[in-house]
Amino acid sequence: MATRFHRRVGAVRPSHLMFTSGVGALVDLPSFSALVRGLDDWDYRNVPEYEPIAEPRLLAAVRRVYDRNVTELRPAPWADTDPGDRSGQGARIGVPTTPFPNWLRCTACNELDVIASRTFTFENPWLHRPQDARFFHEVCGRKKSGRRPLAVAARFVLACTAGHLDDFPYVMFVHRGGECAKASHPRLRMEDRGGNLGANVEIRCVNCDQRRNIRDAMGRRGTQNLPRCRGRHPHLGTFADDGCRAESRLLVVGASNQWFAQTLSVLSVPRTGASELAAKVEQHWEHLSQIPGETMMGFSRSVMPVFRQLERWTDAEVWAAVERHRAALNAGPGDGAEEGDERGYPDLRTPEWEIFSSPVLPEASDDFALRRDPDGVPPRLAGFYTDVVQAERLREVRALTGFTRLDAPDPDDPDLVIRAPLTRGPATWVPASEVRGEGIFLRVPEEILGPWVARVADSTEMREHRDAYSRFRVNRYSDRIAGDFDPMQGWPGERFIALHSLSHLLIRTIALECGYSSASLSERIYAGSDDDPRGGILIYTAVPDAEGTLGGLVSLAEPDQLLRLTRRALADARHCSSDPLCAERLPYAPADFLHGAACHVCLFVSETTCERGNRFLDRRFVVPLGDGPQYRDLALFDELP
Repeated sequence: MATRFHRRVGAVRPSHLMFTSGVGALVDLPSFSALVRGLDDWDYRNVPEYEPIAEPRLLAAVRRVYDRNVTELRPAPWADTDPGDRSGQGARIGVPTTPFPNWLRCTACNELDVIASRTFTFENPWLHRPQDARFFHEVCGRKKSGRRPLAVAARFVLACTAGHLDDFPYVMFVHRGGECAKASHPRLRMEDRGGNLGANVEIRCVNCDQRRNIRDAMGRRGTQNLPRCRGRHPHLGTFADDGCRAESRLLVVGASNQWFAQTLSVLSVPRTGASELAAKVEQHWEHLSQIPGETMMGFSRSVMPVFRQLERWTDAEVWAAVERHRAALNAGPGDGAEEGDERGYPDLRTPEWEIFSSPVLPEASDDFALRRDPDGVPPRLAGFYTDVVQAERLREVRALTGFTRLDAPDPDDPDLVIRAPLTRGPATWVPASEVRGEGIFLRVPEEILGPWVARVADSTEMREHRDAYSRFRVNRYSDRIAGDFDPMQGWPGERFIALHSLSHLLIRTIALECGYSSASLSERIYAGSDDDPRGGILIYTAVPDAEGTLGGLVSLAEPDQLLRLTRRALADARHCSSDPLCAERLPYAPADFLHGAACHVCLFVSETTCERGNRFLDRRFVVPLGDGPQYRDLALFDELP
């Protein structure tokens, strides 16, 4: 990353810019923290051979839910530079940042002041050691042995649910809303008094000796001592035109709820339900989109290698397919660019489900290759899976469409939280990343899943899960929805809980048996709805390093390996070292957590692995947790393979 494109202050992976430290996020550096600036300030002029990421299906979804002006999915500005290169080319490439919060504290004398006051000096002289960038307090009276005391970020900021972020108002806070009686620009000090009763940080005005503890700003009662939000977006350098006036909350720099990414992701799969020509146009859209008109089709055939795959179609047919695809991409929000709920996210899973569940697998490509064992599902697993597909090559593309603060976005309803913008005006592109990997697709027989859903739908245990989901929605979102509020909107359904729990059991077993860390695995659950029931699980290794493409996961779909893997996963699910507490857990009122018999010992996985944040899990719906018939009736599988 770079500040004003000439001082490198650290490094993060491109994937971190999507999920951990993207636009508007605070990045903790060794000596201070930096805020990633908005897309208006990202510079690609020094990036050699820059190319946007081609994924038409994701681009259409981004245009629908974010901004119809978006025309590109761009990777982070990056270039492979030689560490010994002294030309400075690499130093001019990066993501722009700015120091935030603007208040620093001297680690020796506790002096508290803003960066603009020039009380503190910035130093970053090492071209290839950006992590050593730091601030010093040159005039500190407590210098020892000639060393300059280090200045670090004052660790408190303000945020609101509208996505705004602001510096903590130390001067106003210590003077209880007024001004210092003895100085127009008072000197402040921040003293951490320690103790075991939570935060015990005192702010003191040196001029008038007013003092106040930061505890007065914490919690619900503390909001009464804070000003209303000013509508500040420091990553854009703007304030809301009409203000915000929302309730400000105190945050500590590094808090996990200061930034939540709002992303969309798709697997690069060929379209189904379309003609072969339409699929090829989508596959090679990056080249075909450059043809200016139908009159240039003949010339394009002679110079573009892509037309070797289009020899069976006439110029008119190819151009008509190009125009149809362009019209689909140009469809704006709500214009039907993708199927799905008008209020929710586009349906990006149906094309993937149709490909994985199709009796005839598509032709292999550089991005996508599937294989089935010619002998089908092993006989001993016939009652557990109706189909096993080995995904030898996968490509996942992810796009960042915004972020939220304090509240994580709901994966089914984007309107429940307020998304903060990535740009000051209309966006013409959004950050994206692509990762490649492999995976296993498992399909549970509908002959087993359907009757199980009918059997448990009215059970006491499933009713408790539904009631907990309703309480969860009411407690978090009921005051944000205009008009009628449906507490059950977005309920994933019974089959999702069973498939999701089975997926976690398999992921944990893979991590134990085969050396894959659970953080390097991801899941996609294809549960469908009552009108379109599905029963698929995809476990894949789409990670930005070599671990995800070594072939180890695909080999687990071989008959003997899959049998052992499934048997161990289901056997281990019957017992947990936290039993009987775990086995008996249900979200009884007034609790609103969204899991039952599940905990960190038996079902929880890394947050980056689970698509629903370790919610909607209960192993009692996969295997019986006791010997009685009431336990077997709740279980999807009552026997081991």
